[in-house]
Amino acid sequence: MSKQQVRDLEALSPSAKFVCKVLEYEAPLTQKEIIEETQLTQRTVYNALQDLEKIDIVDSHPLRTDLRQDVYYLT
Repeated sequence: MSKQQVRDLEALSPSAKFVCKVLEYEAPLTQKEIIEETQLTQRTVYNALQDLEKIDIVDSHPLRTDLRQDVYYLT
């Protein structure tokens, strides 16, 4: 992670930082798995993932077994 990404991450919400930390230890995870791990609401996890993707810390690709879902991981 670059210094700029670290600074951008520090500016994000606590929930985004929490999702980032969970992905650091448990990735790759689907959004549903992140919700189960963090006990955060669906909207909160969605917003956290969007914020993390904007600063290029998290990336995603379709889940091979169910193309309707994405799997998230740190870049």
